[in-house]
Order: sequence, then C-alpha cells, then structure tokens
Amino acid sequence: MLYSMTGFGRAEAHVGGRQVVVEIKSLNGKQFEVVTKLAPILRSYELDIRNMLNTILMRGTIDLTIAIKQEGASKPMTVNTGLAGFYYQSMKQIATNLQIPEENILATLMRMPEVVAPEQDMLPESEWEQLKQVIEKAANDLMVHRKHEGNALHKDLHARIQKIESLLLEILPHEAQRTEKIRSRITQSLQDMVGSENIDPNRFEQEMIYYLERIDFSEEKTRLKQHCEYFHTTVEKEGVSKGKVLGFILQEVGREINTLGSKANHAEIQQIVIGMKDELEKAKEQVLNIL
Repeated sequence: MLYSMTGFGRAEAHVGGRQVVVEIKSLNGKQFEVVTKLAPILRSYELDIRNMLNTILMRGTIDLTIAIKQEGASKPMTVNTGLAGFYYQSMKQIATNLQIPEENILATLMRMPEVVAPEQDMLPESEWEQLKQVIEKAANDLMVHRKHEGNALHKDLHARIQKIESLLLEILPHEAQRTEKIRSRITQSLQDMVGSENIDPNRFEQEMIYYLERIDFSEEKTRLKQHCEYFHTTVEKEGVSKGKVLGFILQEVGREINTLGSKANHAEIQQIVIGMKDELEKAKEQVLNIL
C-alpha cells in the first residue's frame, strides 16, 4: 500500500456560534512544511495545529486554511477612547486654525484607523476541542485522497521494476556471444600487430581469462535482481511512509545498472541497459510523489 504526497481534504462544522471551514492541500515536499491562513482567534493555537498535522500527514508541503464566520448577532466592537481623544484634540486644533465648523468631528473621528475595531477574543478551550475534531476530519479526508492517488502509483512502480527485471533476462542470450566477440576482436588485433606466429597461446589464454574476469558482471546481475525483489517487498509492506526507503533502493538499482553498462562492451547489451535506465528514471520520478 502506497500513499501519494498530493491530496486535498475539507471539513466544516458549527463550533459555538461560529461556522468553521477547514481546507488542507498537500503537495510534494522532502520534509514537513506548513503554510497557514488562520483567523486571529486561532493564533494562540497555531503550534498545536502544526503538531497535529505533522502527526497525521507526516510529510509534504501543506497549505492550511481555517475560515471562521460569526453567526447570528454581529461581533462585539470596541472603541479605543485614548486614541479617539488624541485624534479629537488634533482635529479640534485644525478646525480652530482653519475656522471650520466642528459639527462633523465625531462622525469623522469614528472612521479614523483603529478607533473602532472588532473585539479580539480568544477561542475558548471547550470550542478548541471541537475545532480540533474538524481539523482532524479534514486531515483524514486528505489521507483518503492520498491513498487513492497512491493506488495508481503502486501499479505504475511495480510495472517499471518488472520491466527492468524482464530486460535483465534479455541479456542472457547475448552473454555467450559477448565473450566470443571479445576473444575474436582481441585475437585479430594481436595478429594484425605482431602476427599469429608470435603469439604465445598459453600467455594469451592467461591474459584473456584475466580480462574476462574484469568485465564479468554476474555479481551485478545478481545484486540488481535482489534489489528489484526488495523493492517489490517494500512496496507491499504495511506502513504509510515509504517514499524515502524506496528512493534509497532505486539508488542501489541505478548503481548496479550503471556498472553493468560500463562492463557490457557489447552493443545489444548496451541498448538493453539504456532501456533499464529509462524505466529507472521514470520510477524515480514517481517515487518523488510517494509519502
């Protein structure tokens, strides 16, 4: 079972006398990062919200929006009388100097910045407990979306690794030809340089065995097969967060493919290796989306 890092979750409820809407969007990210858009009354709970999301969502770039709308009566307003008095004295002095009537000073005064403002209340603890449930519901909804996206990634990744395994089998028919071609090419080169009568057969055979051992890739094929099997096993394991582990396995797969290609010394095998690299790069792109 795999989970994608991309997803969307939404939940809404009535908490106290307020309508609450929680929306969470998740994108790819190496670590856990949260961008929050919170109502002022939730600022004191921001750290709690981040910790809650970290526990549920684990990884990714998270965009959280919590909208709170007051229901029923209008929200209480407060008047900053000290600031209003300061504005009044300044306005009165200007009116006197310019000989302007003072009848409309009060109306103007009430429109000055921060003289009249909504009362900055704090969400009560009992309502915060209710709001936590709404946030958890939205986060769990996002995880359901992630799981759905992960099912498609699951099928695609298995197909990519299975293709690498099938390409590995295609190398087998070329191996005997590969050894014989290398032997023939080296023999011909020596004959052209020194003549066949000047070649010591025993020494030539020793050098040939040494050279063929250096370009033998039996161990690379065995390790590549083991890494592919381990990848399949890891994908099927229980657990949610597997993206990093799968990425590490693909690094090992890539190392064996590269070594196999560098030792191939055979045109057809090189073409097969290129096909392996193509499937590997596609698998790496997909793993970047895995939680």
